[in-house]
Amino acid sequence: MTTPRFLMCRPDYYAVRYEINPWMNRQVQPNHGRAVIQWESLVRLLSVHLGATVSLLPPLEQQPDLVFTANAGFVSGKVFIPSRFRYPQRRGEEAWFRKWFEENGYQTRELPGEAFFEGFGDALPFNGMVFAGYRFRSDIQAHRELGRLLDVQVVSLELTDDRFYHLDTCFCPLETGDVLYYPRAFDRYAIEAIRGTVEREHLIPVDEAEANSFCCNAISVRTSVLMNTGSPRLTARLNGRGYEVFTTDLSEFVKSGGSAKCLTLRLE
Repeated sequence: MTTPRFLMCRPDYYAVRYEINPWMNRQVQPNHGRAVIQWESLVRLLSVHLGATVSLLPPLEQQPDLVFTANAGFVSGKVFIPSRFRYPQRRGEEAWFRKWFEENGYQTRELPGEAFFEGFGDALPFNGMVFAGYRFRSDIQAHRELGRLLDVQVVSLELTDDRFYHLDTCFCPLETGDVLYYPRAFDRYAIEAIRGTVEREHLIPVDEAEANSFCCNAISVRTSVLMNTGSPRLTARLNGRGYEVFTTDLSEFVKSGGSAKCLTLRLE
């Protein structure tokens, strides 16, 4: 059985220094001490309870969102496809992520063209294909290039609610084949694409309160699901389907519009 591997970055310089999504407010700063405790609790859950290996990316003082490593790019085997961030505030992360991957034996392959693409934030593998979100951060043109580069089918999903600006904030494929999703975050055609690709018995819709607690920004390892606190009804439903659910308070990171999935990048 393959050991799950994740890339994370300590929140040493994490703060809300700008506002690029509706969750971010420079007047509502994360508590640094609590953020560190929450991040370390997430690392312990991954390593102790899920048997994962966590690699660490060194933080940079000038890049407060580097902690959200899911946005680094897309990993396929030993190939790393770096993100091309829409907002200039995050573009300084690109070279730092690229450096780490190249130093750790990955081959970097750039997406052709100039379309914006924000990695595992907007592109999620599922059953040999990739679901990819677009509108707020990534461009649909990037999906076509990603499909060509990896020779994989990409199912494009348009996002309609700017609170759920990345696909991984409202859509979560689980390793068992089930999918958590918040239907109201998508347009009609995206819903048709989801329901036409995933069998109905494997779709698990969540309500607005659960979505706002970032339950879809979860980490899936085999039959375990790790998510932010605040979704007891969903937790019970998942338990009833045979999942072991771990919840941990990540409220300081929600202040930037991120949670468990955003804080990790799956490597293997």
